[in-house]
Amino acid sequence: MWKAAAQQACSETEFGVPVAPPTLRAAERRLGRRLPAALADLLGETNGISGPYGLDTVWPLERIVEDNLHFWSDPTFADLYMPFEPLLFFGDNGGGDQFAFVRVPDERPDVFVWEHEDDSRRWVAGDLRDYLDRSLTAEGDDWYR
Repeated sequence: MWKAAAQQACSETEFGVPVAPPTLRAAERRLGRRLPAALADLLGETNGISGPYGLDTVWPLERIVEDNLHFWSDPTFADLYMPFEPLLFFGDNGGGDQFAFVRVPDERPDVFVWEHEDDSRRWVAGDLRDYLDRSLTAEGDDWYR
C-alpha cells in the first residue's frame, strides 16, 4: 500500500528493505514510545522512502531512532530550541528542516515541520499519506511554506 501510494505520487521514489516486526519493537523500546501505526506499517513495507533528488522523505528506522534520541537528549539544544520531546522526527527536506509527528501530550496523525532557522513548528499535512502526496508531488523542497 505505501509503496504504491509513493509511486503514484512520484515515479522516482526508491525504497528500503522492509523492517521485521521484532526490529520495530526493539526500536520502540529504545525510543521509549510506540511509533505511529501508519509509520510502523510503512517501515514494515519499506524501510524508508527516498524521493526526487534523493531526498529522505521518510528516513530508515535506524535514522529515526538515532536522530530522535539525539534531539531528545543533547543538552546544548536546551539553550537553542524549544523542547523536542513532544516530536518524533521521521523525514527531512534536505536543507535542515525536518518533519515530525506530535506524540506528547496527545498522539496525533498530523505531520508538522520543524524549521531549523527559527525553531518554528507548523502543521503541513493531515496524516502520513497526505504528507507523502504533498511532499512527493511538489516541485522543489519548499512545498510546505
